[in-house]
Amino acid sequence: MLLETILDAVLDCVKMLPFLFVAFLLLEALEHHSLDKINQTLVKAEKLGPLVGALVGCIPQCGFSILASNFYAGGVVSLGTLMAVYLATSDEALIIMMSGAAPAGVVLKMIICKIVIGAVAGYLIMLIMKTFRIHRHLHDIEELCRDEDCGCHEDNAGLLKPALHHTFKIFIFIFVFTLILNLVLHFVGIENVSRILLTDTVFQPILAALIGLIPNCASSVVLVQLYMEGVMSFGSVLAGLCSSAGLGIVVLAKVNRDKKESAFIIGLLLVIAIICGIIGQIIF
Repeated sequence: MLLETILDAVLDCVKMLPFLFVAFLLLEALEHHSLDKINQTLVKAEKLGPLVGALVGCIPQCGFSILASNFYAGGVVSLGTLMAVYLATSDEALIIMMSGAAPAGVVLKMIICKIVIGAVAGYLIMLIMKTFRIHRHLHDIEELCRDEDCGCHEDNAGLLKPALHHTFKIFIFIFVFTLILNLVLHFVGIENVSRILLTDTVFQPILAALIGLIPNCASSVVLVQLYMEGVMSFGSVLAGLCSSAGLGIVVLAKVNRDKKESAFIIGLLLVIAIICGIIGQIIF
């Protein structure tokens, strides 16, 4: 069982590798090819950011939250777009629901809810920041590269070498984190803890959101299983899956220079997930 736990950590991280590499490769491409023009284009297209982020994030894979985290740290996307991706992401939860013979209507309702929540929350954040003139100090891609000491500015460095450097460093960080987390879940047992905490309590959405915040696919799996067994309400599982941004928040904590800002983003994600869960519990 211990070997299986270690292998699970390896497999979880290996699945993230393509997304990490693509993210850093794109960032390197942005840095090397007309940053000013590209940034102007991104600013113009940012009006569609939360909607696109919600649609992309809804795809059953947390790799897109990793992409969004890297882009946010590099100053490519806004907080509204990042939050839209996070809220729409639900790891393998939708696949599990479909494979577990959940009614098609329930799966469709979950998908629609998460897309709407992600897009609306993203646009509200953009509106609030614009109204109160809240401007984020953007750390551009060059700053990210200097922090990682990737050798981007070496002669003939190209795109591949620094992208691989970034990918390797983040991969090691994620692997160590995931391994420790898997070992804790193996010895403690998240299912037993979840059943004790969530059964017949009015605080289900809050507790579900806290469990969903655990950056591991085990949390989304357990949330869906509890829902399909009738232990958890739809509103509660919605709250848990809205906060379930997967390894995206781990990557954000690693690559974003402003650690207080990262903590605020994670806290904001949790609050929005809880509010949406409570509303979902009332409506559904």
